[in-house]
Amino acid sequence: MSASYEVRGDVAVITLSNPPVNGLGHETRRAAAAGIEQAENDAAVKAIVITGAGKAFSGGADIKEFGSPKALAEPNLHSLIAVVENCSKPVVAAIHSVCMGGGLELSLGCHYRVASPGAKIALPEVKLGLLPGAGGTQRLPRALGVEPALNMIVSGEPVNSEMLAMVPGQKLFDKIIEGDLMEGALALAREVADVRPLPRVRDLKARHASPEAYFQFARNMVGGMSKNFPAPLRCLEAVAASVSMKFEDGMKAEREGFLALMQTPESKALRHAFFAERAASKIGDVPDDTPIRKIDKVAVIGAGTMGGGISMNYLNAGIPVVILETKQEALDRGVATIKKNYEAQVKKGKLKEDKYQQRMALLSTTLNYADIGSADLVIEAVFEEIGVKEAVFKQLDEVMKPGAILASNTSTLDVNKIANFTKRPQDVVGMHFFSPANVMKLLEVVRGAATAKDVLATVMQLAKKIKKTAVVSGVCDGFIGNRMIEQYSRQAGFLLDEGCSPQQVDKAAEKFGFAMGPFRMGDLAGNDIGWAIRKRRYQEKPNLNYSKSADLLCELGRYGQKTSAGWYDYQAGKRDAIPSPVVAEMLEKHRAAKGITPRQISDDEIVHRLVFALVNEAAHLLEEGIAQRASDVDMVYLTGYGFPLWRGGPMCYADTVGLFNVVQAMKKFAKNPLDDAAFWEPAPLIKRLVAEGKSFS
Repeated sequence: MSASYEVRGDVAVITLSNPPVNGLGHETRRAAAAGIEQAENDAAVKAIVITGAGKAFSGGADIKEFGSPKALAEPNLHSLIAVVENCSKPVVAAIHSVCMGGGLELSLGCHYRVASPGAKIALPEVKLGLLPGAGGTQRLPRALGVEPALNMIVSGEPVNSEMLAMVPGQKLFDKIIEGDLMEGALALAREVADVRPLPRVRDLKARHASPEAYFQFARNMVGGMSKNFPAPLRCLEAVAASVSMKFEDGMKAEREGFLALMQTPESKALRHAFFAERAASKIGDVPDDTPIRKIDKVAVIGAGTMGGGISMNYLNAGIPVVILETKQEALDRGVATIKKNYEAQVKKGKLKEDKYQQRMALLSTTLNYADIGSADLVIEAVFEEIGVKEAVFKQLDEVMKPGAILASNTSTLDVNKIANFTKRPQDVVGMHFFSPANVMKLLEVVRGAATAKDVLATVMQLAKKIKKTAVVSGVCDGFIGNRMIEQYSRQAGFLLDEGCSPQQVDKAAEKFGFAMGPFRMGDLAGNDIGWAIRKRRYQEKPNLNYSKSADLLCELGRYGQKTSAGWYDYQAGKRDAIPSPVVAEMLEKHRAAKGITPRQISDDEIVHRLVFALVNEAAHLLEEGIAQRASDVDMVYLTGYGFPLWRGGPMCYADTVGLFNVVQAMKKFAKNPLDDAAFWEPAPLIKRLVAEGKSFS
């Protein structure tokens, strides 16, 4: 959690040491500043090298200190950089592996910089809705050049050190060290020990041949690409200040921009999402050091859309996969789809031919359960019907080796019931992938009553390996995401009954920021899926109200894009949603039959009925222990359901609106005779939080 100091001959070496990425926490900053002072006071020391221990130079701010007094405690990052920059002896940054955010800003305060090839260099603050706040917007344009610096700062994406070293006229790196980085840094430190004056990035000029024209062009480009995010344009203005202002004035402009962005709801939402993603990987009663099971081979049952997509995740991660099907034609079709997906990536330049061949070489197929028995993990991706699942899991129980993890990709069914089809319920877990499984980030990990802790720990770690955001859910109908979306869909149906058209509801939701409105989403997923669930609900929960409009639609055979007709009409080979006169007439007749006089409904009412339905159902899930934390719910909706990132998820949005105001809206919705008054009774958790003046977060 600190920094070490040692002297090698006439060079002092300060090594940042705060695992895992040498975050610049208070103790680390204090130790580094003390190291500079110690070297200043040692007459035998001629120069100083700063580097990082382990697998990073520095990843920037210590996220454990975000929002705490320690983040600003002296020496803060500005103060540490000033100590380095004003040191009377040359300071060399020896950069390797990762140099991001405050780590890069610290290195820019050093007099010289050397780097190993392949080091990832970035100022990623824009991804948290912020701009670099310790001189990054002023020093990087001076060291690298205005245009490449602006690209890095506005995108937040890492760039390899050797690529940056090739930028004409750059003064970011003095050398790229191919061999031993520390030896190269020590050699440079001794070489420049007596060179004066010491070069400082702040003394360089940030120049551009046509600054006014360039920045106006950049404003148009950046503004068009970031309309819901204020940070990219603020970053641009700070970089523009590096060209038009003196260094100190540019630093003031950067500081003003940073403080303004800190208060924006967009930055608060992005920071919430950042921490939510990290929190989601933690399971309250499963310690970090829980032993995990080895997963060297995966079997997938079913070669359909889901099975193929699931298989691709493991192939991408270099894990061998065997797919099992009941018929050779189904296997051939599934493998052909996987090939087609990979070939499309090769054609677009996103995948190299040799990588494609390597992945396909890891794939095998079989029609025989006996051939998958040696797999460490098996995932069933068969039809969503409990009898089908039972047949599969009884077979798996017979053939899978002891200790294998048996996973179901069910989206709604009872994982405890599925586990009890086997004699090893401790090895059974839900792994609910979202379609298309090779693209969507979300993985709901469903914890059965008997699921072993090491199974959970293994699946959560494996999720990281296949680049998924895993969120743990308890067992209930629909788990977190689909249980909530049912209430959202019920509200969408009531809105149609009351006078909305599908396109009005969709446009309001999409204007709010959803990737897709509820009716376009239904057409994409298949309206028959919801129909099947409702038929089950009519038996299980006869008192639960639904609009019958979706049933009428399905009775017309309008299942969505797959039938070229759903809530919208579709032309062959196209996905454009065309308003349907057939649907408009159907809704008109439906309202007349129910004696409903349609009314004008505002976009505000549409959005808040949809979103607060999600919030109220999620509060019940939290109360029941199905979801561990409110931020887990937000991760489900940000990564699996197209909720707008800049709003932070439904629970974060409710906090932004204020839970008192959410309850007031619910009371108003409950008075609507065509809605479901019982549903709009605020969940006990919401009532308690309002009474205590608290929020979900």
